Amino acid sequence: MTRTDDDVALDSALDPLVVALDIGSTATRGGVHDASGRRVDGLQHKVPHAFTVAPDGTSVIDPDQVTAEVEQVLDAVTGDRQLGTRIAGVAMDTFAASLIAVDAAGRALTPCLTYADSRSAEAVAALREEIDEQAVQQRTGTRLHTSYHAPRLRWFATAQPRVVAEAALWCSLGEYVLTRLVGHPLAGTSTVAWTGLLDRRTGGFDAELLAAAGIGPEQLSAALDMTEPAPSGAPARWPALARAVWFPVITDGFASNIGSGATDATVLTASTATSGALRVLLDGPADPLPFGLWNYRVDARRTLLGGAINDVGRAVSWAQSTLRLDPALPTALAAPPSDATPLVLPYLTGERAPGWVGGARAVLDGVSAATDADSLFRGIIEGVAMTYARVADELRPAAPEVLEVAAAGRVSNDHPGWLQILADVLGQPVTRVTRRRATQRGTALLALDVLAPDVPRAPRATGETYQPRPPHVEHYARRRARFAEVYDALVRG
Repeated sequence: MTRTDDDVALDSALDPLVVALDIGSTATRGGVHDASGRRVDGLQHKVPHAFTVAPDGTSVIDPDQVTAEVEQVLDAVTGDRQLGTRIAGVAMDTFAASLIAVDAAGRALTPCLTYADSRSAEAVAALREEIDEQAVQQRTGTRLHTSYHAPRLRWFATAQPRVVAEAALWCSLGEYVLTRLVGHPLAGTSTVAWTGLLDRRTGGFDAELLAAAGIGPEQLSAALDMTEPAPSGAPARWPALARAVWFPVITDGFASNIGSGATDATVLTASTATSGALRVLLDGPADPLPFGLWNYRVDARRTLLGGAINDVGRAVSWAQSTLRLDPALPTALAAPPSDATPLVLPYLTGERAPGWVGGARAVLDGVSAATDADSLFRGIIEGVAMTYARVADELRPAAPEVLEVAAAGRVSNDHPGWLQILADVLGQPVTRVTRRRATQRGTALLALDVLAPDVPRAPRATGETYQPRPPHVEHYARRRARFAEVYDALVRG
């Protein structure tokens, strides 16, 4: 039986209240949550946005625009006079692996580079010739990739040396927004870990990578756990926040796991938003760390093991727009698998895990004059599922305690039929987390662990569990072998 989201009226909400802000790839969202983690009815708001992209690998967004969006959200969700000063905290998550150059006056010198910006691909190749990537990964939990700071700073030094000369600080999007709002960058441990520069065991910056990037630790924010909020500093514009503390900004991946109920090593989360990931939360670092995965330090005790996928919802949206598909997509998702379906490597904006080929682009194999739009879309969906499976193959030996795969995010909620394909490709049951805004909920829950540790939390809402079908599992095992052949020939090259 499916449990649905259980919003609560303000007059029935349990104190203390928190505001959770979620800056994602397609929108800035936020809302008030009560001490049980339930959303307060009517006190939610969303401001859509989009990345600016270009064929050269550019993927950016204006950080001042996003700051204004956060202000709009706070205006909308704190404007009810009945709130009084019941809000005890403000917490924020953002899409991970962002980068902004900031001058000594706190002004942004650059747009915000998103995780999908791949212009530093040549710098990645150069760094791989200079330093031992496997040793770096065992220290920081991250590979050398266009999503991380070291190659991006190398690229800036060549492409925009004036920016490098003027930069006093290199920060993430969330740090920049909090500095503009309350005067403090407040970088959470997970946010700093996603720079690719943080030692996953010690919590300090990696000296070899700092040298390779050409910066010192004073140009980066210190890593703070959620247990270290800053005192209230809200502008008078938001009187409802007069008593609220401000929490260090965290990454959406960490928040999504918590919001999906994946709070220990037994639950593997499949995030299915604009980008995607497979992640599991561990006590301590993963040792040894598989070469295709990352292992981010998220607080003093825990790490997040997994791999990210650039194009999930983005691939679905691209296909719907380009192929002019029926928005419901029922035929393509419900059809049985077929050898006539094109094989698609869905790398529209490059590959992260497990191959880490930042400059990769999509590959279509087996397209003929008989291929129609539904068949090509089915190939894209299967390609996305097989990309998850490639990550899962590396993750299983390092996380043997996993009992459940929990899928959460826009794609799972809008098109739950694709989870049957995912279960068949993985060969493992997949449970749909029906609670929308699981990431925002996770951010609220992490703040509530500090503000209201003894208040029972509302249970997560779950739907159908999709069981793998043996004949389809066998079909996709053959398809995955062909996927690997095409990948090795055309992507890894």
